[in-house]
Formats: sequence, structure tokens, C-alpha cells
Amino acid sequence: MLLVIPFPDLSPTLIEIPLGPITLPIRWYALAYIAGIILGVWMAGRALARPALWQNETPPMTKERLEDFTTWLIIGIILGGRIGYVLFYEPAYFLENPGDILRVWTGGMAFHGGFLGVLVAGLIFARKHRISIPKLADLAALCTAPGLLFGRVANFINAELWGRPTDAPWGVIFPGVRAQDCPDIVGPCARHPSQLYEAGLEGLVLGVILVWLAFTRGWLRTPGAICGVFLAGYGAARFFVEFYRVADAQYITPDNPLGRVLFVGDFGLSMGQILSTPMILIGLAFIVLARRRA
Repeated sequence: MLLVIPFPDLSPTLIEIPLGPITLPIRWYALAYIAGIILGVWMAGRALARPALWQNETPPMTKERLEDFTTWLIIGIILGGRIGYVLFYEPAYFLENPGDILRVWTGGMAFHGGFLGVLVAGLIFARKHRISIPKLADLAALCTAPGLLFGRVANFINAELWGRPTDAPWGVIFPGVRAQDCPDIVGPCARHPSQLYEAGLEGLVLGVILVWLAFTRGWLRTPGAICGVFLAGYGAARFFVEFYRVADAQYITPDNPLGRVLFVGDFGLSMGQILSTPMILIGLAFIVLARRRA
């Protein structure tokens, strides 16, 4: 290996605030969620303020109702993300340690679970206020990318969810990685910064595409199309990055070092790829159906 990148001197905690006998840690992970929600709400407000972007010049809701919808989304993200992580990735651990389920601030949120939580919250909210579900789905999809971007950067700061060993010049030596974990690498054990791959694809690239389609190409006038682009785009990006990302520890065995969960012949799929495949198919179906209706 000619060149590797040492992990920067970053702490998962930005600052600790003393509160009498205890201290309150302010973590980058929590700040990422807060920043993503704030920027997402701002984007939603901009879209709602321009009726011409929407079908029949009718946005799905008023800007005043957006605050109420944001509360529902936050509840859906937190509950769905945590429950999804518990069920999809570490059910055995949390079955033995149920008290840790509530320790959300330590990390452990599954995007696919958060997506399902937002889906349930959105459906209930739409039915309660008689809002067009496809339009509401487009609004939520349009504003999701900032949260993905900041969240993946926070994963990098936390030195978690790292990638597979690599001898690429941009490989990062994460703390806690041992040389014996990379038997095929000569020199320091570096890994793909897969968190940054996901931040770039799922957050930045997909976010730019969604904003471009919504604000300049008129795709919000075709209800369901923007949501379809988000589902297919996220699913494809996550499916691709999974080839470079280390599987969760519970799936890795001596006979299955890559942690594949489902095998189709000699080709194995990770849990992330299994969960992303339906998103790609449903997203493409949404786009086709929306364009046909238009």
C-alpha cells in the first residue's frame, strides 16, 4: 500500500455540558438528525410556497400545517429507525438487553426502519387531514436527502459502519481495526470509507437530482414521480455501496466472511441489499405509473 489516510482526530461528542453531578453530551449523531430535519423542513416550506410547482397549482398542505407534519415525521423516524435496527440487525442482542433499546443516543438506527416509520406516520397524517397521499409522499421524499447526508457523515465521525479492507489510496485506517482483520493487505489495515460513499450518493447526488426534477423540471406536477425517484435512487445507491461496506457482525462467520444473508447461486446478497431491492422495484413502478397518469 503506497498511501493510506489516518482517521482524523474526531470525537463522537462535540461538547459536554455540565449539569450538576452529571454531564450532558452533545453528540454529532444527534446533531446530524437535527440539522437534517431543519434543512428538510426549510426545503419543504420553499416547495409549498410555490403553488405552480404542484399539480393543479395545489400543494398538499399549507405552510402552517407543515409544523404539525414535521412532528409526525420525527416520531416516525425515531421509532421506525430504532425498531427497524432492533428487528433487522441485532434482535438477539436486544432480546437479552431490552433496556438498551431506548439508548438511541448511542447510535443504532436503520434507514429502512425509519422509512417504514415515516410511511406509517404519513399515511395516518394524510388520512386525518384528507391530504393527497402521492403529493405528501413527494414532499417527504424531496426533503429526505439532507438527513441522509448529515447522518452518514456522523457515522464516519463515530468511526462506525466502515467498509471492507482496501489498498486504494483513499483507504482510511479506522480506530479499532486490527492488522489481522485485513490478511490480504500489506501494511496498515485501511478500509473503504463507505459512510462517505453513502453520504455522497444517497445524500448529495440524490438530493441534487430531486431538487432539479422538482424545482426546474416540473416533476411535482406528476404526483408520485418524485417519491419514485427517491425510492429507486436510494435503493440503487445503497445496493451499490453494500459491495464495499462491512456486513453487521452477527452475519459474519468463518464460512461466510462477507456476511451475505441470501445466496442466488454463487452470488450473495447482504441484508442491506435485500431491504433495498424492493425499494428499487417499487420506486420504478411509481415513476412508470405516475408518468402514465400524467
